[in-house]
Amino acid sequence: MRDGLKKFIENKYVTDFILFVIIFNAVILGLMTYPGLYSRFGNFFHISCLLCVIIFTIEMFIKLYVYKKSFFKDGWNIFDFTLVAISWVPTGGVFSSFRALRVLRALRALRLVTRLQKLRLIVQAIIDSIPNVGWASVLLALIFYIFAIMGTTMYAETFPQYFGSIGKSMFTLFQIMSLDDWATELARPIMAVFPFAWVYFVSFILLSSFVVMNVIVGVIVNAISEISEYNKKVQERKKLQKCTNIEIELYKLKKQIAVVENLLKADKESNS
Repeated sequence: MRDGLKKFIENKYVTDFILFVIIFNAVILGLMTYPGLYSRFGNFFHISCLLCVIIFTIEMFIKLYVYKKSFFKDGWNIFDFTLVAISWVPTGGVFSSFRALRVLRALRALRLVTRLQKLRLIVQAIIDSIPNVGWASVLLALIFYIFAIMGTTMYAETFPQYFGSIGKSMFTLFQIMSLDDWATELARPIMAVFPFAWVYFVSFILLSSFVVMNVIVGVIVNAISEISEYNKKVQERKKLQKCTNIEIELYKLKKQIAVVENLLKADKESNS
């Protein structure tokens, strides 16, 4: 029975159906945020979400039965299990204090990550690159701190709303790094008073936005390429293993055929 359920849950049509249910559930959750639609189709939305959760739960129970303890050896399976478990947290009646957890139902859309290989690859690359990105973040924080001190020292008296303290200066620098109206709202008014302020702003943007951020992107892209290469090697090993198993079976079959031929020859000689 376990083998039959394993073939069923790993069947392409079943996995595609679960993927469709995940997407359908994500769309329903989005439509429920529209008051007009919710007032007209609220019951349909709730019934649809309940059916989706039931399907997810049945899928999870089948996997737990099929894979047993090995199910929890895969981090993606644990993530999947957690999302399904959150869906059953009660939010009404005596459990109204858990109503804030209703927002977590939106996390069901993250099940797409566990289903789509390309998304899993990107997320895994981001996780694996955290140590290197952490050091790049330290460098970025150091640049922020240095330029915040410089900005506070030079512009605090004239523009206290932007550079009145280290905290205000760092927030201003964050706005500059995001390139959000930094020229019209910040740079040009300051440059009207301090003509050479452009050196300060341009140097900070070059260091923070273009250099450091590109380093972070490069680290993540490199991690993606490494994981892709590793996955390719794993798939090649599996293919070679399958080929090796087939060759072994063919060798055994040839030996059995040879034994049968010898027996037939011996039988013919004895009859003659």
